[in-house]
Parts: sequence; C-alpha cells; structure tokens
Amino acid sequence: MRRRDLLKLAAYSAGALAVARPTLALPQPHPIVDAHIHLFDPTRPGGVPWPEKEDTALYKPALPERYFALSKPFGVVGAVAIEASSLASDNQWLLNVAEKHPIIVGIIGDLVPTSPSFLKDLERLHANPLFLGFRYGNLWDRDLAVDLDKPGFVDGLKALAQAGLVFESANPDPSLIRAILKVSQRVPGLRIVIDHLPHAPVPTEQAARQEYEANLRHLAENPGVFIKLSEIPVVMNGKLVTDPSFYRGPLDAIWDVFGEDHILFGSDWPNSDHVEPIADTFAIVHEYISRKSPAAAEKYFWKNSVAAYKWRRRTPDQPVL
Repeated sequence: MRRRDLLKLAAYSAGALAVARPTLALPQPHPIVDAHIHLFDPTRPGGVPWPEKEDTALYKPALPERYFALSKPFGVVGAVAIEASSLASDNQWLLNVAEKHPIIVGIIGDLVPTSPSFLKDLERLHANPLFLGFRYGNLWDRDLAVDLDKPGFVDGLKALAQAGLVFESANPDPSLIRAILKVSQRVPGLRIVIDHLPHAPVPTEQAARQEYEANLRHLAENPGVFIKLSEIPVVMNGKLVTDPSFYRGPLDAIWDVFGEDHILFGSDWPNSDHVEPIADTFAIVHEYISRKSPAAAEKYFWKNSVAAYKWRRRTPDQPVL
C-alpha cells in the first residue's frame, strides 16, 4: 500500500513547473461519489497491518467522520472504501464501519481465490449488499501474473462474476495490466476496475510500450472494464505540480482509450496525504474535467461508479441513475 517513490506522470511531462493555485471549495453542479478511499484505525486492539507506525502522514485513524468533514465542501456525497488490510477478519471490520456510516456506499474487500475458505467467505460477505467485490494485484506480496495459473484461482473469479461482484486491481504496472487482460479473457462477464492508472509506470522501450498500450486498448474493448483516474497529483523537487498543462496530456491519453463511460473518480484518501491535501486533489481533477462536457463530468464523478460497482443509494442526497 506504500505510495511509489517514482511518480509516474513525470515521465510524460518532465520539466513542468509548479505554480500557485487556490484550492478553496467551490459549489459543484453535480454530486460526487469518491470511488477510492481507505479506512483504518491504528488505535484499535491489535493495531493494523498498514500504515506503519513510522508513517507519520497516515498513522492515525482514517474513518468516515474525518473523510466526510474534509470532502463534503467539494460536493462528495458518497464513497467506496477499498481494503487496506490483508487480515481476513478486516473484511468484516470494514463492513461494520460502513454499515454505521451511510456516506460509505460499499466496500471492496480482500480475498484470495485459492484459499480453502474462499467460496464460504465470498458467500458470507456477499450476503451484505455493501460488499461489492475484492482487490488483488501488486499488494500484500502477491503477483496476479503468477497466481492466475494456480489451481482454483480462475474458478474463484468465475464465482465472483456469477455473484455479480467486482474484481479490482491494485497498483498497476505493465505486468499487472497483462495479467488483468488474461483475467478478462478467461472470465467473460466479470466486471473489472483498474485503480490508479495515471500512476502506472509506462515502459520507455518501444516494443514494451507498444505491448502495454495494445493491452490497454484490448481491455478498453471490454464493456465490463473500468479504470480510475486516481493517484493523479505529482510532486517534483519537493513541490506539488499544479500547472494544469502538466496533467492534460497523460490524462487525455487514458481518456481517449477508455472513453467517458468507463472512467471513475477516486481521491485515494488518506494515502494521498503523502503528496497533497485532499483540496489539491479536487482542484486538479476539477480543472481537468472542466474541459469535458457536463454529461462526461457527471459520468466521471458518480454515474460510472454505479455502472462499475452497482452500489445502492443510502442517503437522499446520493444520486440514482
């Protein structure tokens, strides 16, 4: 879960300069559902597997009350909580927290399809409508490219698809993108969400880059594949890059591949605190999306998350399709 030291967007726009910009909350023309936040509480008995105590930016309770206080001024009315623990018991902890806080429209948990208890765990968790699926990828010392060929793994993903739940990636790189493409081919009908794509390392060698881009195009042909424009902000020379032109090229490249019907907003709070306050995240994404049509912005900020996750409204201010 640790944020990578090399911030990948810099590869597209080396030399861009940071400029000052206001980050005050402004009235928004549409509600926002944040499709990527993390919840944890280091003060609970037994502690947490992440973040580490040495991580002074994160090692404090990250719970819905604090998130909502920070995000409400920017128009956020709901959020999807993404697992932040490899402990099997923390799936239920996350569900318990979500149940008490209607701003959380659903959770993405942590399951291992090759576990002997996988089917039983999936059935139990799926009984709660707030459980939307699970996450697997470059996290918790796992390797999807290797694990995909282990006995029972694909069968577990087929069970996930049959339940109508989501398979979400973790921290993509070219190898993970290649593996996700194999997942999409082996399990037709499985909804897939690829997180943090702007932060993925893009190969510099021509053949490797061509393969990576071709894999993204093939994934984009699948109507059940969605991606998150999350982990967008970049720090260079110790300063947050706020020049809008720095971000447009790489974000447009992703947008052009996947299209406005398959791209979601995610803040990555509080992991984003390693780079910038949440206000800066909203300032950057709002500037970028302001160049799109109002309909495209509405899809990005909430409609596409409904299509991807099938979450259900819990409060009157949360929108419905």
